[in-house]
Amino acid sequence: MSLIKTKINPQSESYQRNYLLMKEKVIELEQTMQKSLFQGEEKYLERNKKTGKLLARERIELLLDLDSPFLELLPLAGIGGDGFGVGGTLVGGIGFVSNRLCILTANVGTIKGGSIDYPTLQKNLRISEIALENELPTINMVESAGANLPDQAKIFNYGGTIFREITRRSQKGIPTISIVFGNSTAGGAYVPGMSDYTIMVKDQAKVFLAGPPLVKMATNEVVDDEALGGADMHSRISGVSDYLAVDEKDGIRIAREIMSFLNSPEKEKVRQKIIEPLYDSEEILGLVSADVRIPFDARELIARVVDGSHFSEFKSNYGSTLVTGYAVINGYQIGIVANNGVLFSEAANKGTQFIQLCNQNNIPLLFLQNITGFMVGKKYEEEGIIKHGAKMINAVSNSTVPAITIIIGASYGAGNYAMCGRAFKPRFLFSYPNSKIAVMGPEQLSGVMEIIQRDAAQKAAVVYDEEKGTFIKQKITSEADKQSNAYYASGQLWDDGVIDPRETRNYLKLCLEVIHNTEIKGADGYGVFRM
Repeated sequence: MSLIKTKINPQSESYQRNYLLMKEKVIELEQTMQKSLFQGEEKYLERNKKTGKLLARERIELLLDLDSPFLELLPLAGIGGDGFGVGGTLVGGIGFVSNRLCILTANVGTIKGGSIDYPTLQKNLRISEIALENELPTINMVESAGANLPDQAKIFNYGGTIFREITRRSQKGIPTISIVFGNSTAGGAYVPGMSDYTIMVKDQAKVFLAGPPLVKMATNEVVDDEALGGADMHSRISGVSDYLAVDEKDGIRIAREIMSFLNSPEKEKVRQKIIEPLYDSEEILGLVSADVRIPFDARELIARVVDGSHFSEFKSNYGSTLVTGYAVINGYQIGIVANNGVLFSEAANKGTQFIQLCNQNNIPLLFLQNITGFMVGKKYEEEGIIKHGAKMINAVSNSTVPAITIIIGASYGAGNYAMCGRAFKPRFLFSYPNSKIAVMGPEQLSGVMEIIQRDAAQKAAVVYDEEKGTFIKQKITSEADKQSNAYYASGQLWDDGVIDPRETRNYLKLCLEVIHNTEIKGADGYGVFRM
């Protein structure tokens, strides 16, 4: 592999200016991420503390191996919406427990009793998808009042997917462990009820389909919550609980013990010697454009992410607006597809061929998205930009090697599809805080709408209202800009999190550990490529 020779001059005025702009975006990200750490109002936290109970994030910290990384997933789910808050009432992510990669989730019982609002449900479903696709065992730390009743119309039908997925994973030999720390009612009861292993904490766990008030209303039976669904009853009489923990720390200890004796999948991991990049990750802030309209060379980013800053570029002199090639990250081989401009027919064909080659050789793919779309215009239509773009989308659609996507700038139009956007199901998808995602850029969208309105006025033989047109154009631009930024996208769960660009390598290191937990096998064939 060839060493990437950087052309970045950290002393240049443009680098320094961009560094400061990106640093502002990173600071904004850090401030926004603080909102996801909210675990309830002070009075509820104090009440929780007085009863000796741990908070959701404290439970996760105790469960993880010492010094294990924790890749938190979807921390900004629901931001800008009308749910219970940023991240919902669930903390979830990936880390090591007893030296084994696991999905960890914890209900935030100090917010609305851990009730599930719509963003929390969507977050849970995405985490379940990641667990199944990567064959990761799951440990749930349960304390949930079930569905948030005002949201029931949006939650009820899809909520059952959580339970279905527990059983589907179990059928494939991917276990789920649940530790019940508090009240778990209705849907919250089915999570431990359907798990492979269930631990309940004595005098704290209460698991029932309906609590004492509803039981009295339905059957006129009077019963207290301990007799109805306490940990002791479920451990000694119903059998819903497999282990009775004396306290929360004991419950966590038992979960770690279970994980230590579960069969570990014997996957052959082909790794090379790990060599750190030659260039400082801090420089990423100076080279990645804070303004997505200003281009930058994706090779400079690659040089600060891959092992030894070595990159074997594929077809370097052809289709130059798409960078393709092979590298190693944390000892694992990977194929990289990165944008260096708009996609022309040559670039699309090059990407198609490279994706096929990675599938032929069972090599995972990393897509670095900074794309305004495919080139438009009479000349490019005549050259067949549609069919060439369709070939690349075909290749991405039928590729079976695991893919990771990071939106490092713009992600517009069909370029999002060709570069493995959310609809094409990469194993993981992250965004930089400067990123934009939409059908087209705000200025292009408002400009197109202005042209349409002017044409309509001309056809109707009326005078185009310039003042009204300017107002509408500004409003469309503002609204489109708001709905295309990284935080709006993350709040809609269009990504798995907004990340500090300087942490790119660390995220990729853990993601590659995860995807190598499964067999990596390329596609046996593709759909028809239009010639």
